[in-house]
Amino acid sequence: MGVITLVMLGSLVVLAVAGAVLWGQQAGRADPSAVLRAPTTGHPLGTDRLGRDLLARLLAATWPSLLPAVAATLLGAAAGITLGALTAVVDGRAARLLGALITLLLAFPALLVAMFLAALFGAGTGGAVCALAVACAPGFARITQTLAAQVAGTDFMAAARVLGLRRHRLLLRHVLPHIAEPLMLNTTVAAGSSLVALSGLSFLGLGTQPPSYDWGLLLSQGLDRVYTEPLPAVAPGIAIVYAAVAFQLLGEMLAGAAARQARPHPVDEPVAHPEPVAHLVRTDRPASVDHVLEVADLRVALPTADGVVRPVRGVTLALRRGEMVGLVGESGSGKSLTALAIADLLPDGARATWGRHRFLGTDTESLSGKERRRQLATGMAMVFQNPASAFNPSLRIGTQLTEAVRAHRGTPRAEAVEQALAQLRRVALPGGRRLLRSRPFQLSGGQRQRVAIASASMMRPGLIIADEPTTALDVTVQRQIMDLLRRIRRDDGTAILFISHDIALVADACDRVLVMYGGTIVESLPAPELAAGARHPYTRMLVASVPDLAAERDHPLHSIEGGPPDPSGAAPGCPFHDRCPHRLDRCAVESPVLSPLGPGHEVACWQPPAAAPSHGRRENEEAQK
Repeated sequence: MGVITLVMLGSLVVLAVAGAVLWGQQAGRADPSAVLRAPTTGHPLGTDRLGRDLLARLLAATWPSLLPAVAATLLGAAAGITLGALTAVVDGRAARLLGALITLLLAFPALLVAMFLAALFGAGTGGAVCALAVACAPGFARITQTLAAQVAGTDFMAAARVLGLRRHRLLLRHVLPHIAEPLMLNTTVAAGSSLVALSGLSFLGLGTQPPSYDWGLLLSQGLDRVYTEPLPAVAPGIAIVYAAVAFQLLGEMLAGAAARQARPHPVDEPVAHPEPVAHLVRTDRPASVDHVLEVADLRVALPTADGVVRPVRGVTLALRRGEMVGLVGESGSGKSLTALAIADLLPDGARATWGRHRFLGTDTESLSGKERRRQLATGMAMVFQNPASAFNPSLRIGTQLTEAVRAHRGTPRAEAVEQALAQLRRVALPGGRRLLRSRPFQLSGGQRQRVAIASASMMRPGLIIADEPTTALDVTVQRQIMDLLRRIRRDDGTAILFISHDIALVADACDRVLVMYGGTIVESLPAPELAAGARHPYTRMLVASVPDLAAERDHPLHSIEGGPPDPSGAAPGCPFHDRCPHRLDRCAVESPVLSPLGPGHEVACWQPPAAAPSHGRRENEEAQK
């Protein structure tokens, strides 16, 4: 498309520059002996009423046709962008008045406004350009107002206002630079529409007037004999469409280039030199029919402008039916990305690879894309931390609850509604059909989270991934949500992967706990052993950082010094060795293997400390010293 666009634009530029020079005299030379000739070898498009060659006039009209269109677009864009951007820098009342003015101007069709103003300003090229500029300005103003509103609420704009910067400086330095790219793309696309509109005004006799001419006027003159000689009318129409499409393709090409610059393509990893990883994981574990999910050596790569970031590096996990497994770790350890990779919900450009991925007893690699999507849609569900953003605010709760069963199982609407009502009763939400008619913004945070859990259980999935579903809720509602999840896994045999920062909640609610650090699993242990039986130094220090009522108030809360490893780096050795109080020389150069310590207990550490009833506080104090 880029090559085609450049060829089309190049041909227009050449014709605009050379048209009047090469064919200008021939286009204006009248020949009474060759009036209204049909197309011949000497006159490929025929002649007009004065015997002038129509092909020469068509080529010579390139500049008079393109220049007014570009001029009208630039004038309209300048006026509209200024009007729309002012709404972000003026006071509240003035901003509302400007917004009302823009809305009022948009109420009138642009082409009718252009025709009215062209007649008011007087027929001619200048009047048509001014009329079209005024007509297209409201469209630019609305787009700019929308874009500028996003900038107006930022912290740097607030800081600039506090500094007392004048409005023109706010406009030129803080607003326009942040919205310039989409406005430039829109201006390029609008040039094609302006060309069509100006040609239409000339066709109607409101634009270019004889003896001057453009493509619209040539089209009007050729229309008189379209049934006998169609070429004099068809050729100007083709020229108008050709130029308009060239401008539209230019806008598409620039938009694509901007998108590629903002979001780099994934970089293929070299096969011969794989990157160092934080852990080696075992992928030789036998598959189990009792397992709902089995993932081995999961890795996620995210392309950025500075290179490829690998936030997940070799995660291996398995969940049995009816089991609730907690996934804990610091922010940035890769918990949510692991869940999104399992659910095939990674952002565009991200790539997930694994040694094995079995879901509901089926190897997902053996499924087609359509089969895989259907399996995930019917067998897996997610409950997000913020249910307000997980629901469509414009759709009713009933529509969103019944959508999945109607789409994937063909359930009739009435039966789907009854199933939705049953799920609402199951999560202890009163209201019945009235609640189904509500929209998400009409519910409280706890109610929305209950609806999210009801929606997740509508398909009776084998696995529910709960990504911090209780973080934004108060303690009472948090307890109710956890009771709901326990009831669902008990009644339906659903496995639950529970992601949370709340160590105490995970230890109380889950059967097993997976501790994640630096994109890998560093320890897997039964939940009752988390407080006293943790063996990895990171897990011990993570547990020690949880405050309790017995803590001495005059002592500072325990914390883990330092920060997690850089996901864009590829340093060898254990990812925790920089922060570990028990590190060895071996830890800096060799990655520990996730190895069994006891029944259901695995740890990735070369020298795991002995289990300590002190909840790891001593190790944390040693690390701080």
